[in-house]
Amino acid sequence: MERQREESRRIEAFRNAARTILPLPEDEVRSRAEAGTLTELPGIGPSTAAVITDACNGVVPERLVKLEKTAGPLATGGEELRARLRGDLHSHSDWSDGGSPLEEMAMTAMELGHDYLVLTDHSPRLRVANGLSAERLTRQLGVVDAVNEHLGGAFTLLKGIEVDILDDGSLDQTDEMLGRLDVRVASVHSKLRMDAAPMTKRMIGAVRNPHTNVLGHCTGRLVTGNRGVRPQSTFDAKAVFTACAEEGVAVEINSRPERRDPPTRLLELARDLGCLFSIDSDAHAPGQLDMLDYGAARATEAGIDPDRIVTTWERDRLLEWAGARL
Repeated sequence: MERQREESRRIEAFRNAARTILPLPEDEVRSRAEAGTLTELPGIGPSTAAVITDACNGVVPERLVKLEKTAGPLATGGEELRARLRGDLHSHSDWSDGGSPLEEMAMTAMELGHDYLVLTDHSPRLRVANGLSAERLTRQLGVVDAVNEHLGGAFTLLKGIEVDILDDGSLDQTDEMLGRLDVRVASVHSKLRMDAAPMTKRMIGAVRNPHTNVLGHCTGRLVTGNRGVRPQSTFDAKAVFTACAEEGVAVEINSRPERRDPPTRLLELARDLGCLFSIDSDAHAPGQLDMLDYGAARATEAGIDPDRIVTTWERDRLLEWAGARL
């Protein structure tokens, strides 16, 4: 359902049902399924009860049968590049505005064959997205350490943030906290219609900041989806991408189909100016981690050398690059 970007309320209904069912003894679940009393439990409605009942009876739920028919690649044309991607530098958990625990995001990334996933929940100013204060981010880093200890090196959940680019080009987190992270994605989330000159200055200021590794969804546009459409921000793209090339900051190829950011013309400009790139999912749920298919297809179409895409790099090379300017 997440891969197909179905309505979030429908997806959340199944997640709520799972949270109710998982702690219960198997015998109780089976007896309730047989008696038809699953809906007496909190968070379980007729649809989720039917799926649970089918599962208890050893039947693959019809809803799942239909969904699995859509399980092929989300986009075509980038299969070779997609196979070379080793990780994803932009993802969100339920610590900010994502829908799932960070542990589940990590496990799904492992299932997709990633070597690493960077957890980049939002920074404090983005209150609508439950952005992390320095105190909450510190707690999250401890949880990430515990997850990695449990995984024993088979996969690495890297410490990161999607930090807001403030109006003056500064970043919405302390240098001390930013310095404790592995990777930092800097994005504009407010005043997207700022005049071109101050927006250019704002973005270049963030790119020149030594903590910035990736310039996230640079135009902020929305081209489709349930959030409606939104025009792209205006700025001197040549100046911004030149700064990215000079500083070794990767331009994000945001794989969310409602963003397709940067637009093709700007993607080709960044390519011609010598920029690095990062193909990222910007996933807010585990199923959305698979959206890298879209980004890989766009990068392939633009003829971008895979070695200029930092998410094709091995973890140690990635970390060396991300820490080189500090």
